[in-house]
Amino acid sequence: LSDYIAPKCTSLSPVSAQVNFVVCQLFALLAAVWFRTYLHSSKTSPFIRHVVATLLGLYLALFCFGWYALHFVIQSGISYYIMIIIGVENMHKYCFVFALGYLTVCQITRVYIFDYGQYSADFSGPMMIITQKITSLAFEIHDGMFRKNEDLTPSQRCLAVRRMPSLLEYLSYNCNFMGILAGPLCSYKDYITFIEGRSYQLQQSEANGKEDTKYEQTDPSPNIAVAQKLLICGLSLLFHMTITKTLPVEYNIDDNFRATASWPVRFFYLYVSLMAARPKYYFAWTLADAINNAAGFGFRGYDKNGVTRWDLISNLRIQQIEFSTSFKMFLDNWNIQTALWLKRVCYERATFSPTIQTFILSAIWHGVYPGYYLTFLTGVLMTLAARAIRNNIRHYFVESPAVKLCYDIVTWMATQAAISYTVVPFVLLSVKPSFTFYSSCYFCLHIASILVLLVFPLKRTQKGSKKHESVQPVWSRKLEEESLLQKNNYSTTNNSFSQKQEITCRYQALKQ
Repeated sequence: LSDYIAPKCTSLSPVSAQVNFVVCQLFALLAAVWFRTYLHSSKTSPFIRHVVATLLGLYLALFCFGWYALHFVIQSGISYYIMIIIGVENMHKYCFVFALGYLTVCQITRVYIFDYGQYSADFSGPMMIITQKITSLAFEIHDGMFRKNEDLTPSQRCLAVRRMPSLLEYLSYNCNFMGILAGPLCSYKDYITFIEGRSYQLQQSEANGKEDTKYEQTDPSPNIAVAQKLLICGLSLLFHMTITKTLPVEYNIDDNFRATASWPVRFFYLYVSLMAARPKYYFAWTLADAINNAAGFGFRGYDKNGVTRWDLISNLRIQQIEFSTSFKMFLDNWNIQTALWLKRVCYERATFSPTIQTFILSAIWHGVYPGYYLTFLTGVLMTLAARAIRNNIRHYFVESPAVKLCYDIVTWMATQAAISYTVVPFVLLSVKPSFTFYSSCYFCLHIASILVLLVFPLKRTQKGSKKHESVQPVWSRKLEEESLLQKNNYSTTNNSFSQKQEITCRYQALKQ
């Protein structure tokens, strides 16, 4: 639970650990402003920018975790060695197994050897992000240097890396100061383009489907976006410090509360207690996004009104989360970059049961607490049931605006109840309290989901077909299509393709 909020050393108390994290991230924010101002790509070489970004990142890691930070270098170094000696045909498999295995061993050591559920040195949080980067880049290199272009999906084709990165580029991508503590994940091509400082390319889709492409000589300023995100951070932190502690999730399994409270009261408290647990994630992820923006990374073009968009690597959309009307909509806007990682390395490459495989990978990546597995196994049921209901009954309620409004209200209530019910074990961590909660609810939503799957037909997916793509369970293709169309970042690592060809590639991806 504290992977992003409280990186710490063993000598720190929980409060000191959280302060330590905030101080380090504020230092990273100031460093990002300095990096953009004094080490701008127009003033210095990519080599210097790589070196400084890497050294600052390792310094922050050493400050937060002590010598545990060596794990970040070891994991990255061995993965790079595997890429070099194995070759592009199979290196993605070996890197995937090694990086995920190394992460899992570290998580087992931290949880079961040091201190279960307590504030031991939680260096596994940054390792989760590094694992995403290692595996993503391995697949992107495999796609770009081994697979045939016609065998790739549009997104794979445009993210493919067509030359092996140097060791410095690799360490800079994995351990730069902007994302070493809380991420988020970004594609290698986007990061390299940012470091190399190529001119911003703006794409704006017009109503008639044509595209207006132009170039800017000066970088758009991230100051407004950074200020807005810091305001969100301040409000989230204030909410966490004043409200969250008064609504503990553990109270849902309190014996007296379960014995005396009515079902409506219990479900209402379940909702508000889980809602109150979210602002700390809002704080950590939004601050991480602001740090990247302050360094000049994260620009994604302009919207229809000409307003700059600094959400290239944003990890959440708070309004859509709180007002989501489907399980899919919630997960599409929560931990966005992780959802895209799961899609790219697992879901679209799975040969069978992609939804189940993706949820299992997500559970393994999150850690070894049993509660994680209970949450994600429950999530499989919820996702399949929600998809079945939506596919079979939603079209009856969308013709009339009044009826659709009522439908949206009902589905919002159902979604919030299902999300809260699903993630309780993720917060409680252990098996006993998780089963205490579910048994007190008589496993009602588990049973309801199974009944839904028995009553309503569920469309099957077919590998390689368009139908497979159309039923992605929790990651919206719209997000990736927008990203492919409006991203300003195009890598210079692809020496085989010109910039113009990559623009065409991304535009065709949207059309498909």
